[in-house]
Formats: sequence, structure tokens, C-alpha cells
Amino acid sequence: MNTAVRASKGLKLTDILVTIVIAVVFGLVYKIWGPAYDLMKPFGLHAEQLMYGMWFMAGTFAYLIIRKPGVAILAEVAAATVSAFLGSEWGMSTLYYGLLQGLGAELFFAAFLYRNANLWVASLAAAGAAVASLILDFSYGYIDQLSTWNYVLYIGFRMIGSIVIAGVFAFYLARALEVTGVTRSLRPATEQDYKGLD
Repeated sequence: MNTAVRASKGLKLTDILVTIVIAVVFGLVYKIWGPAYDLMKPFGLHAEQLMYGMWFMAGTFAYLIIRKPGVAILAEVAAATVSAFLGSEWGMSTLYYGLLQGLGAELFFAAFLYRNANLWVASLAAAGAAVASLILDFSYGYIDQLSTWNYVLYIGFRMIGSIVIAGVFAFYLARALEVTGVTRSLRPATEQDYKGLD
């Protein structure tokens, strides 16, 4: 899944609609994921942070499918909006998280000039979304006054969960869709795409 994208070609209506559909699906997942995240809290040691990466998946997955500038931000904001309207327990702050998380992922896709959609780039983008979420957590005071070892666990588990879910899992899910040919109408397959499937 390593292919060039012409950044000069902006988002088409089809790209936007597909991104919105992906975002709606993930918005529903985000809403359902809240209770699953809470179920991990009794285990202590910030184990719930291993589940946090799901909230970054709309951006990375949408980019892996569409592979155009702006898709990660659009998908994250739209998914956060759906989640907020469905009654997310975090209220309207969900939109701020969506925007910054999408931006965190988008920066890494941009750093590679939107020409790579491989596992490494997807994992970096997931980590970027995680860093953006941590910045908001600090600004909202969600993680102030923790001891050093607590910070290490909190941040470390969130990074690990983000890379595994929004990076690795998103990559292989997108790759599975590539194999089925579903994405062919969105982005014609190149020789590099076929090599990536070997």
C-alpha cells in the first residue's frame, strides 16, 4: 500500500462523500467505544489507555482509503461530530479532540507529501493523533498531578494502543478492502499497490 498521490488534485465530491460515510460509521463506533473504554478502568494502571486508539482510527483509515490531503482531518471532525450528536459523555469537547487528532495524523501524512500509505506512515499518523489528544488532556486538566511512573504508563499505553489500533489495525483493514477491489473506483490501483499486496 505504497502509492503516489497527486496533491494538486483536491478532494472530489466522491472522496468527500466516502470520507463522510467512513466518519459516520466510526462516529457510531466511537459512541459505543466509550463504555468499552470504561470497562478497562477497574484494571488500574491506566489500562484503559490501551483502548484509546480507536478514537483516532477514522482519520488514519479514511486516508489509507482515499489518500488525499485533508481527508484525515475531515474524517476525524465528522466522526467526532456524529459521536457528539449521539450524546458522547465528553460533550462538545469531542469536536476539539476530533479536530486536533485529525490534524495530528494529517501532519504525518503531509510530512511524506501524501505519497506513502504504508504501515510505518499509518503508525506515525496514529502516534501524531495520540500526541494531539494528550495536549488537550493536559489543557483540560485530565492528567495533571500524576507521579512520574503514572505519566509514563498513561502516555506509553496511549501511544501503544494508538499505534496498534489506529495504525496497524487500520492499515490491515484498509489492505483487506484493497484485496476485495472495493476501493478501485475511488483510486485506481497502481503497480505499486499490487506489489504491496505480496
